[in-house]
Amino acid sequence: MTDSHSDALVFFGATGDLAYKKIFPALQAMIKRGHLSVPVVGVAKAGWSLEQFRARAHDSLEKHGGVDAAAFTKLSGLLRYVDGDYQDPATFQALRKELGSAERPAHYLAIPPALFETVVEHLGKTGCAAGPGCNEARVIVEKPFGHDLASAQELNAILHAVFPESAIFRIDHYLGKQPVNNVVVFRFANSFMEPFWNRNYIESVQITMAEDFGVQGRGAFYDQTGAIRDVIQNHLFQILCNLAMEPPVRTDSETIRDEKVKVLKAIPGLDPANLVRGQFRGYLEEKGVAPDSKVETFAALRLEVDSWRWKGVPFYIRAGKNLPVTSTEVLARFRRPPTVIRDSALSQNYLRFRISPEMTIAMGATVLAPSGAMNSENVEMIASHRPRPEEMEAYERVLGDAMTGDATLFAREDYVEDAWRIVDPVLRAATPVYGYEKGAWGPSEVDQKVSPPGGWHNPAAEDQEDFRVAAQAG
Repeated sequence: MTDSHSDALVFFGATGDLAYKKIFPALQAMIKRGHLSVPVVGVAKAGWSLEQFRARAHDSLEKHGGVDAAAFTKLSGLLRYVDGDYQDPATFQALRKELGSAERPAHYLAIPPALFETVVEHLGKTGCAAGPGCNEARVIVEKPFGHDLASAQELNAILHAVFPESAIFRIDHYLGKQPVNNVVVFRFANSFMEPFWNRNYIESVQITMAEDFGVQGRGAFYDQTGAIRDVIQNHLFQILCNLAMEPPVRTDSETIRDEKVKVLKAIPGLDPANLVRGQFRGYLEEKGVAPDSKVETFAALRLEVDSWRWKGVPFYIRAGKNLPVTSTEVLARFRRPPTVIRDSALSQNYLRFRISPEMTIAMGATVLAPSGAMNSENVEMIASHRPRPEEMEAYERVLGDAMTGDATLFAREDYVEDAWRIVDPVLRAATPVYGYEKGAWGPSEVDQKVSPPGGWHNPAAEDQEDFRVAAQAG
Protein backbone atom coordinates (compact mmCIF):
# COMPACT_ATOMS: atom_id res chain seq x y z
CA MET A 1 0.00 0.00 0.00
CA THR A 2 1.45 3.37 -1.04
CA ASP A 3 1.64 6.39 1.26
CA SER A 4 -1.24 7.99 -0.65
CA HIS A 5 -3.52 4.94 -0.43
CA SER A 6 -6.46 5.29 1.95
CA ASP A 7 -5.83 3.42 5.18
CA ALA A 8 -9.54 2.98 6.01
CA LEU A 9 -12.82 3.00 4.12
CA VAL A 10 -15.86 4.48 5.85
CA PHE A 11 -19.21 4.15 4.13
CA PHE A 12 -22.27 5.98 5.31
CA GLY A 13 -25.56 4.34 4.37
CA ALA A 14 -24.03 0.95 5.11
CA THR A 15 -27.40 -0.77 5.63
CA GLY A 16 -28.95 0.71 2.49
CA ASP A 17 -29.90 -0.75 -0.87
CA LEU A 18 -26.80 0.47 -2.73
CA ALA A 19 -24.48 -1.16 -0.19
CA TYR A 20 -26.50 -4.38 -0.34
CA LYS A 21 -26.54 -4.67 -4.13
CA LYS A 22 -23.23 -3.12 -5.16
CA ILE A 23 -20.80 -2.22 -2.39
CA PHE A 24 -20.42 -5.55 -0.57
CA PRO A 25 -19.86 -7.46 -3.85
CA ALA A 26 -17.30 -4.83 -4.87
CA LEU A 27 -15.46 -5.13 -1.54
CA GLN A 28 -15.26 -8.92 -1.84
CA ALA A 29 -13.96 -8.61 -5.40
CA MET A 30 -11.30 -6.13 -4.24
CA ILE A 31 -10.14 -8.58 -1.59
CA LYS A 32 -9.92 -11.41 -4.13
CA ARG A 33 -7.61 -9.26 -6.27
CA GLY A 34 -5.53 -8.21 -3.28
CA HIS A 35 -6.72 -4.58 -3.53
CA LEU A 36 -8.30 -4.24 -0.08
CA SER A 37 -6.57 -4.82 3.24
CA VAL A 38 -7.70 -1.85 5.36
CA PRO A 39 -10.57 -1.55 7.87
CA VAL A 40 -14.03 -1.02 6.38
CA VAL A 41 -16.28 0.93 8.72
CA GLY A 42 -20.00 0.95 8.06
CA VAL A 43 -22.06 3.79 9.53
CA ALA A 44 -25.86 3.73 9.73
CA LYS A 45 -28.80 4.11 12.06
CA ALA A 46 -30.29 0.63 12.19
CA GLY A 47 -29.79 -0.47 15.80
CA TRP A 48 -27.49 -3.24 14.60
CA SER A 49 -24.48 -4.97 16.11
CA LEU A 50 -21.28 -5.79 14.24
CA GLU A 51 -22.43 -9.40 13.86
CA GLN A 52 -25.69 -8.28 12.28
CA PHE A 53 -23.71 -6.07 9.91
CA ARG A 54 -21.51 -9.02 8.91
CA ALA A 55 -24.61 -11.13 8.38
CA ARG A 56 -26.00 -8.42 6.10
CA ALA A 57 -22.79 -8.51 4.06
CA HIS A 58 -23.00 -12.31 3.76
CA ASP A 59 -26.64 -12.17 2.68
CA SER A 60 -25.76 -9.49 0.11
CA LEU A 61 -23.06 -11.67 -1.42
CA GLU A 62 -25.30 -14.75 -1.50
CA LYS A 63 -27.81 -12.85 -3.61
CA HIS A 64 -25.40 -10.74 -5.69
CA GLY A 65 -22.56 -12.73 -7.16
CA GLY A 66 -21.92 -15.48 -4.61
CA VAL A 67 -19.84 -15.88 -1.47
CA ASP A 68 -16.14 -16.67 -1.80
CA ALA A 69 -15.40 -18.33 1.54
CA ALA A 70 -11.77 -17.22 1.82
CA ALA A 71 -12.44 -13.67 0.64
CA PHE A 72 -15.46 -13.29 2.89
CA THR A 73 -13.47 -14.43 5.90
CA LYS A 74 -10.98 -11.64 5.19
CA LEU A 75 -13.75 -9.12 4.55
CA SER A 76 -15.53 -10.08 7.75
CA GLY A 77 -12.31 -9.49 9.67
CA LEU A 78 -11.98 -5.99 8.18
CA LEU A 79 -15.59 -4.93 8.83
CA ARG A 80 -16.36 -2.47 11.61
CA TYR A 81 -19.70 -0.89 12.44
CA VAL A 82 -20.84 2.39 14.02
CA ASP A 83 -24.54 2.71 14.73
CA GLY A 84 -25.94 6.18 15.26
CA ASP A 85 -27.87 9.17 14.01
CA TYR A 86 -26.08 11.40 11.49
CA GLN A 87 -27.39 14.42 13.41
CA ASP A 88 -25.71 13.30 16.62
CA PRO A 89 -22.06 14.37 17.19
CA ALA A 90 -21.60 11.24 19.31
CA THR A 91 -21.91 9.12 16.16
CA PHE A 92 -18.87 10.82 14.66
CA GLN A 93 -16.93 10.69 17.91
CA ALA A 94 -17.51 6.93 17.89
CA LEU A 95 -16.34 6.86 14.27
CA ARG A 96 -13.18 8.76 15.14
CA LYS A 97 -12.47 6.19 17.89
CA GLU A 98 -13.13 3.29 15.49
CA LEU A 99 -10.71 4.74 12.94
CA GLY A 100 -7.92 4.48 15.50
CA SER A 101 -4.58 5.41 13.97
CA ALA A 102 -5.94 5.83 10.41
CA GLU A 103 -4.71 9.09 8.87
CA ARG A 104 -6.06 8.78 5.34
CA PRO A 105 -9.63 7.48 5.59
CA ALA A 106 -11.89 7.57 2.54
CA HIS A 107 -15.44 8.57 3.49
CA TYR A 108 -18.02 7.21 1.03
CA LEU A 109 -21.36 9.03 1.20
CA ALA A 110 -23.85 6.47 -0.09
CA ILE A 111 -26.65 8.60 1.35
CA PRO A 112 -29.21 11.09 0.00
CA PRO A 113 -27.69 14.48 -0.94
CA ALA A 114 -29.87 16.17 1.69
CA LEU A 115 -27.62 14.59 4.34
CA PHE A 116 -24.30 15.64 2.79
CA GLU A 117 -24.05 18.92 4.67
CA THR A 118 -24.76 17.37 8.06
CA VAL A 119 -22.31 14.50 7.60
CA VAL A 120 -19.52 16.62 6.08
CA GLU A 121 -19.83 19.24 8.81
CA HIS A 122 -19.58 16.59 11.55
CA LEU A 123 -16.61 14.94 9.82
CA GLY A 124 -14.81 18.27 9.96
CA LYS A 125 -15.69 19.04 13.56
CA THR A 126 -14.66 15.64 14.95
CA GLY A 127 -11.34 15.44 13.13
CA CYS A 128 -12.41 12.65 10.79
CA ALA A 129 -11.70 14.78 7.71
CA ALA A 130 -8.75 17.03 8.54
CA GLY A 131 -6.39 17.94 11.31
CA PRO A 132 -4.35 15.71 13.64
CA GLY A 133 -4.96 12.06 12.80
CA CYS A 134 -6.66 12.64 9.44
CA ASN A 135 -4.43 14.81 7.31
CA GLU A 136 -5.26 13.20 3.97
CA ALA A 137 -8.89 12.16 4.24
CA ARG A 138 -10.97 11.82 1.09
CA VAL A 139 -14.69 11.99 0.45
CA ILE A 140 -16.45 9.87 -2.19
CA VAL A 141 -19.82 11.28 -3.22
CA GLU A 142 -22.54 9.22 -4.86
CA LYS A 143 -24.71 10.73 -7.58
CA PRO A 144 -27.05 12.54 -8.08
CA PHE A 145 -24.77 15.51 -7.51
CA GLY A 146 -27.40 18.22 -7.38
CA HIS A 147 -30.59 18.51 -9.42
CA ASP A 148 -29.63 21.67 -11.33
CA LEU A 149 -26.72 24.10 -11.61
CA ALA A 150 -27.56 26.08 -8.46
CA SER A 151 -27.88 23.00 -6.25
CA ALA A 152 -24.64 21.52 -7.65
CA GLN A 153 -22.82 24.74 -6.82
CA GLU A 154 -24.30 24.66 -3.32
CA LEU A 155 -23.16 21.05 -2.80
CA ASN A 156 -19.69 21.93 -4.03
CA ALA A 157 -19.51 24.76 -1.49
CA ILE A 158 -20.57 22.38 1.29
CA LEU A 159 -17.85 19.88 0.39
CA HIS A 160 -15.18 22.53 -0.07
CA ALA A 161 -15.84 23.88 3.41
CA VAL A 162 -14.14 20.74 4.74
CA PHE A 163 -12.35 19.00 1.85
CA PRO A 164 -10.09 20.43 -0.88
CA GLU A 165 -11.12 19.67 -4.46
CA SER A 166 -8.25 17.20 -4.77
CA ALA A 167 -9.82 15.10 -1.99
CA ILE A 168 -13.34 15.01 -3.50
CA PHE A 169 -14.27 12.03 -5.67
CA ARG A 170 -17.69 12.35 -7.33
CA ILE A 171 -18.80 8.91 -8.48
CA ASP A 172 -20.43 8.29 -11.81
CA HIS A 173 -20.25 4.50 -11.84
CA TYR A 174 -20.75 4.56 -15.61
CA LEU A 175 -17.14 5.67 -15.97
CA GLY A 176 -16.10 2.49 -14.17
CA LYS A 177 -17.48 0.38 -17.02
CA GLN A 178 -14.75 -0.98 -19.24
CA PRO A 179 -16.69 -0.56 -22.54
CA VAL A 180 -17.13 3.17 -21.84
CA ASN A 181 -13.39 3.61 -21.44
CA ASN A 182 -12.73 1.34 -24.40
CA VAL A 183 -14.11 4.12 -26.60
CA VAL A 184 -11.17 6.31 -25.54
CA VAL A 185 -8.61 3.56 -26.08
CA PHE A 186 -10.02 2.68 -29.49
CA ARG A 187 -9.86 6.32 -30.54
CA PHE A 188 -6.35 7.12 -29.37
CA ALA A 189 -4.56 3.75 -29.73
CA ASN A 190 -5.43 3.23 -33.41
CA SER A 191 -3.80 5.50 -35.97
CA PHE A 192 -6.49 4.92 -38.59
CA MET A 193 -9.11 6.66 -36.43
CA GLU A 194 -7.72 10.20 -36.34
CA PRO A 195 -7.95 11.12 -40.08
CA PHE A 196 -11.73 10.62 -40.24
CA TRP A 197 -12.87 11.29 -36.65
CA ASN A 198 -13.82 14.91 -37.27
CA ARG A 199 -16.31 17.23 -38.97
CA ASN A 200 -14.80 16.60 -42.41
CA TYR A 201 -16.00 12.99 -42.50
CA ILE A 202 -18.59 12.53 -39.73
CA GLU A 203 -22.08 13.79 -40.55
CA SER A 204 -23.75 13.11 -37.18
CA VAL A 205 -23.32 11.17 -33.96
CA GLN A 206 -26.11 9.58 -31.95
CA ILE A 207 -26.07 8.00 -28.49
CA THR A 208 -28.94 5.79 -27.31
CA MET A 209 -29.46 4.40 -23.82
CA ALA A 210 -32.53 2.16 -23.93
CA GLU A 211 -34.08 0.20 -21.07
CA ASP A 212 -36.86 -2.33 -21.63
CA PHE A 213 -38.17 -1.93 -18.06
CA GLY A 214 -39.93 0.82 -16.15
CA VAL A 215 -39.20 2.50 -12.82
CA GLN A 216 -39.18 -0.83 -10.93
CA GLY A 217 -40.79 0.31 -7.70
CA ARG A 218 -38.70 3.49 -7.59
CA GLY A 219 -41.56 5.77 -8.60
CA ALA A 220 -41.13 8.23 -5.71
CA PHE A 221 -37.42 8.69 -6.51
CA TYR A 222 -37.87 8.80 -10.26
CA ASP A 223 -40.68 11.34 -10.06
CA GLN A 224 -38.20 13.79 -8.53
CA THR A 225 -35.59 13.05 -11.17
CA GLY A 226 -36.58 12.09 -14.72
CA ALA A 227 -34.47 10.82 -17.62
CA ILE A 228 -32.45 14.02 -18.16
CA ARG A 229 -31.23 14.18 -14.57
CA ASP A 230 -31.04 10.42 -14.06
CA VAL A 231 -28.84 9.36 -17.00
CA ILE A 232 -28.35 12.05 -19.66
CA GLN A 233 -26.66 14.83 -17.68
CA ASN A 234 -24.20 12.36 -16.19
CA HIS A 235 -23.84 8.93 -17.87
CA LEU A 236 -24.45 9.94 -21.47
CA PHE A 237 -22.50 13.19 -21.23
CA GLN A 238 -19.56 11.06 -20.08
CA ILE A 239 -19.85 8.98 -23.25
CA LEU A 240 -20.19 12.17 -25.30
CA CYS A 241 -16.97 13.53 -23.80
CA ASN A 242 -15.10 10.30 -24.52
CA LEU A 243 -16.23 10.53 -28.15
CA ALA A 244 -15.50 14.22 -28.66
CA MET A 245 -12.45 15.00 -26.51
CA GLU A 246 -9.05 15.87 -27.95
CA PRO A 247 -6.05 13.57 -27.36
CA PRO A 248 -4.66 14.31 -23.89
CA VAL A 249 -0.96 15.23 -23.92
CA ARG A 250 -0.41 13.12 -20.79
CA THR A 251 -2.31 10.31 -19.11
CA ASP A 252 -2.51 11.83 -15.62
CA SER A 253 -5.98 12.38 -14.26
CA GLU A 254 -6.01 16.17 -14.45
CA THR A 255 -4.87 16.28 -18.09
CA ILE A 256 -7.55 13.78 -19.12
CA ARG A 257 -10.23 15.61 -17.13
CA ASP A 258 -9.13 18.93 -18.66
CA GLU A 259 -9.93 17.58 -22.13
CA LYS A 260 -13.37 16.36 -21.04
CA VAL A 261 -14.24 19.71 -19.52
CA LYS A 262 -13.23 21.44 -22.78
CA VAL A 263 -15.89 19.40 -24.59
CA LEU A 264 -18.62 20.57 -22.22
CA LYS A 265 -17.43 24.18 -22.43
CA ALA A 266 -17.84 23.98 -26.21
CA ILE A 267 -21.53 22.98 -25.91
CA PRO A 268 -24.08 25.83 -25.75
CA GLY A 269 -27.00 25.60 -23.37
CA LEU A 270 -29.70 23.27 -24.65
CA ASP A 271 -32.42 24.97 -26.68
CA PRO A 272 -35.89 23.69 -25.64
CA ALA A 273 -36.69 23.47 -29.37
CA ASN A 274 -34.06 20.72 -29.60
CA LEU A 275 -35.66 18.52 -26.96
CA VAL A 276 -38.54 16.05 -26.98
CA ARG A 277 -39.69 14.59 -23.66
CA GLY A 278 -41.91 11.54 -23.33
CA GLN A 279 -43.68 9.55 -20.63
CA PHE A 280 -44.70 5.92 -21.02
CA ARG A 281 -48.39 5.23 -20.64
CA GLY A 282 -49.04 3.76 -17.21
CA TYR A 283 -46.35 5.79 -15.46
CA LEU A 284 -48.94 7.86 -13.58
CA GLU A 285 -50.27 4.67 -11.98
CA GLU A 286 -46.85 3.80 -10.50
CA LYS A 287 -46.60 3.93 -6.71
CA GLY A 288 -45.10 7.22 -5.52
CA VAL A 289 -45.77 9.08 -8.78
CA ALA A 290 -47.87 12.24 -8.66
CA PRO A 291 -51.19 11.79 -10.51
CA ASP A 292 -50.47 14.85 -12.67
CA SER A 293 -46.70 14.27 -13.05
CA LYS A 294 -44.93 15.90 -16.00
CA VAL A 295 -41.66 14.05 -15.33
CA GLU A 296 -40.14 12.49 -18.44
CA THR A 297 -39.31 8.79 -18.68
CA PHE A 298 -37.85 9.43 -22.16
CA ALA A 299 -35.87 12.29 -23.61
CA ALA A 300 -34.26 12.94 -26.99
CA LEU A 301 -32.12 16.00 -27.62
CA ARG A 302 -29.79 17.60 -30.12
CA LEU A 303 -26.52 19.26 -29.10
CA GLU A 304 -23.73 21.12 -30.87
CA VAL A 305 -20.06 20.85 -29.91
CA ASP A 306 -18.61 24.13 -31.14
CA SER A 307 -14.99 22.99 -31.26
CA TRP A 308 -12.49 22.99 -34.11
CA ARG A 309 -13.00 19.24 -34.57
CA TRP A 310 -16.80 19.08 -34.32
CA LYS A 311 -18.24 22.44 -35.40
CA GLY A 312 -21.38 21.79 -37.45
CA VAL A 313 -21.72 18.10 -36.50
CA PRO A 314 -24.94 17.50 -34.53
CA PHE A 315 -24.84 15.13 -31.56
CA TYR A 316 -28.11 13.40 -30.73
CA ILE A 317 -28.79 11.79 -27.36
CA ARG A 318 -31.83 9.79 -26.27
CA ALA A 319 -32.63 7.71 -23.24
CA GLY A 320 -35.79 6.12 -21.99
CA LYS A 321 -37.59 3.44 -20.05
CA ASN A 322 -39.95 0.77 -21.39
CA LEU A 323 -38.29 0.84 -24.79
CA PRO A 324 -37.99 -2.31 -26.97
CA VAL A 325 -34.55 -3.42 -25.73
CA THR A 326 -31.99 -2.76 -23.01
CA SER A 327 -28.88 -1.47 -24.72
CA THR A 328 -26.51 1.50 -24.86
CA GLU A 329 -25.07 2.24 -28.27
CA VAL A 330 -23.26 4.95 -30.24
CA LEU A 331 -23.62 5.37 -34.01
CA ALA A 332 -21.50 7.83 -35.99
CA ARG A 333 -22.62 8.27 -39.61
CA PHE A 334 -20.09 9.25 -42.25
CA ARG A 335 -20.76 11.78 -44.96
CA ARG A 336 -21.64 10.24 -48.31
CA PRO A 337 -18.73 9.85 -50.72
CA PRO A 338 -18.82 11.59 -54.13
CA THR A 339 -19.18 8.18 -55.76
CA VAL A 340 -20.10 7.47 -59.39
CA ILE A 341 -21.89 4.31 -58.31
CA ARG A 342 -25.65 4.74 -58.55
CA ASP A 343 -27.29 1.96 -56.62
CA SER A 344 -30.46 2.03 -54.57
CA ALA A 345 -28.81 -0.25 -51.99
CA LEU A 346 -25.96 2.20 -51.41
CA SER A 347 -26.09 3.56 -47.86
CA GLN A 348 -23.92 5.63 -45.58
CA ASN A 349 -20.91 4.14 -43.84
CA TYR A 350 -20.99 4.24 -40.07
CA LEU A 351 -19.02 3.34 -36.98
CA ARG A 352 -20.96 1.66 -34.17
CA PHE A 353 -19.89 1.34 -30.55
CA ARG A 354 -22.09 -0.86 -28.41
CA ILE A 355 -21.52 -0.19 -24.72
CA SER A 356 -23.95 -2.74 -23.30
CA PRO A 357 -25.10 -5.43 -22.82
CA GLU A 358 -21.96 -6.59 -24.65
CA MET A 359 -19.08 -4.55 -25.99
CA THR A 360 -19.06 -4.25 -29.78
CA ILE A 361 -17.14 -2.20 -32.30
CA ALA A 362 -18.60 -2.40 -35.80
CA MET A 363 -18.08 -0.73 -39.16
CA GLY A 364 -20.84 -0.40 -41.74
CA ALA A 365 -19.57 -0.60 -45.31
CA THR A 366 -20.79 -1.15 -48.88
CA VAL A 367 -19.39 -4.01 -50.96
CA LEU A 368 -20.12 -5.71 -54.27
CA ALA A 369 -23.19 -7.92 -54.10
CA PRO A 370 -22.90 -11.61 -55.07
CA SER A 371 -24.86 -10.88 -58.25
CA GLY A 372 -22.04 -8.65 -59.48
CA ALA A 373 -22.76 -6.17 -62.28
CA MET A 374 -21.75 -3.31 -59.95
CA ASN A 375 -24.70 -4.00 -57.66
CA SER A 376 -23.86 -3.43 -54.01
CA GLU A 377 -24.94 -4.59 -50.61
CA ASN A 378 -24.37 -3.26 -47.13
CA VAL A 379 -22.32 -5.28 -44.67
CA GLU A 380 -21.28 -4.80 -41.08
CA MET A 381 -17.91 -6.00 -39.85
CA ILE A 382 -18.22 -6.77 -36.14
CA ALA A 383 -15.61 -7.43 -33.48
CA SER A 384 -17.33 -8.17 -30.18
CA HIS A 385 -16.72 -9.70 -26.80
CA ARG A 386 -18.80 -10.21 -23.72
CA PRO A 387 -17.69 -8.98 -20.29
CA ARG A 388 -15.30 -11.57 -18.91
CA PRO A 389 -15.17 -12.78 -15.29
CA GLU A 390 -11.76 -11.20 -14.76
CA GLU A 391 -12.99 -7.75 -15.74
CA MET A 392 -13.73 -5.41 -12.86
CA GLU A 393 -17.28 -4.37 -12.15
CA ALA A 394 -17.84 -0.62 -12.12
CA TYR A 395 -18.03 -0.13 -8.34
CA GLU A 396 -14.94 -2.22 -7.73
CA ARG A 397 -13.00 -0.03 -10.14
CA VAL A 398 -14.19 3.36 -8.88
CA LEU A 399 -13.85 2.51 -5.19
CA GLY A 400 -10.38 1.13 -5.77
CA ASP A 401 -9.32 4.20 -7.77
CA ALA A 402 -10.67 6.59 -5.14
CA MET A 403 -8.75 4.81 -2.41
CA THR A 404 -5.52 5.03 -4.42
CA GLY A 405 -6.17 8.71 -5.20
CA ASP A 406 -6.59 8.25 -8.97
CA ALA A 407 -9.22 10.83 -9.97
CA THR A 408 -9.35 10.00 -13.70
CA LEU A 409 -12.80 8.37 -13.54
CA PHE A 410 -14.37 11.01 -11.31
CA ALA A 411 -16.15 14.23 -12.18
CA ARG A 412 -14.35 17.43 -11.25
CA GLU A 413 -16.15 20.50 -9.91
CA ASP A 414 -16.01 22.39 -13.22
CA TYR A 415 -17.19 19.33 -15.16
CA VAL A 416 -20.27 18.86 -12.95
CA GLU A 417 -21.24 22.52 -13.14
CA ASP A 418 -20.80 22.74 -16.91
CA ALA A 419 -22.89 19.61 -17.42
CA TRP A 420 -25.71 21.19 -15.42
CA ARG A 421 -25.26 24.48 -17.29
CA ILE A 422 -26.01 22.71 -20.57
CA VAL A 423 -29.32 21.17 -19.46
CA ASP A 424 -30.43 23.96 -17.11
CA PRO A 425 -32.41 25.88 -19.77
CA VAL A 426 -34.70 22.90 -20.44
CA LEU A 427 -35.07 22.01 -16.76
CA ARG A 428 -36.61 25.43 -16.18
CA ALA A 429 -38.68 25.46 -19.38
CA ALA A 430 -42.20 24.06 -19.46
CA THR A 431 -41.58 21.79 -22.44
CA PRO A 432 -44.42 19.39 -23.33
CA VAL A 433 -44.37 15.73 -22.35
CA TYR A 434 -45.70 13.35 -24.99
CA GLY A 435 -47.11 9.92 -24.22
CA TYR A 436 -45.74 6.74 -25.72
CA GLU A 437 -46.67 3.08 -25.56
CA LYS A 438 -44.54 0.60 -23.67
CA GLY A 439 -42.26 -1.13 -26.14
CA ALA A 440 -42.12 1.83 -28.54
CA TRP A 441 -39.02 3.94 -29.30
CA GLY A 442 -40.47 6.92 -27.45
CA PRO A 443 -43.19 9.28 -28.70
CA SER A 444 -43.72 9.77 -32.45
CA GLU A 445 -42.88 13.47 -32.07
CA VAL A 446 -39.19 12.49 -31.81
CA ASP A 447 -38.99 11.62 -35.51
CA GLN A 448 -40.61 14.92 -36.41
CA LYS A 449 -38.59 17.23 -34.14
CA VAL A 450 -35.30 15.65 -33.02
CA SER A 451 -34.05 13.12 -35.54
CA PRO A 452 -30.55 12.61 -36.98
CA PRO A 453 -29.98 12.79 -40.75
CA GLY A 454 -31.01 9.35 -41.97
CA GLY A 455 -33.10 8.76 -38.85
CA TRP A 456 -32.44 7.09 -35.53
CA HIS A 457 -30.58 3.80 -35.43
CA ASN A 458 -32.46 1.46 -33.10
CA PRO A 459 -30.17 -0.98 -31.27
CA ALA A 460 -31.11 -4.60 -31.82
CA ALA A 461 -31.39 -7.26 -29.14
CA GLU A 462 -28.24 -8.95 -30.45
CA ASP A 463 -26.58 -12.09 -29.20
CA GLN A 464 -23.15 -11.87 -30.82
CA GLU A 465 -20.46 -14.50 -30.99
CA ASP A 466 -16.98 -13.36 -30.01
CA PHE A 467 -15.06 -11.72 -32.81
CA ARG A 468 -17.21 -12.62 -35.76
CA VAL A 469 -17.86 -10.95 -39.09
CA ALA A 470 -21.48 -10.59 -40.12
CA ALA A 471 -23.07 -9.41 -43.31
CA GLN A 472 -26.46 -7.82 -43.00
CA ALA A 473 -28.79 -6.55 -45.68
CA GLY A 474 -29.22 -2.79 -45.49
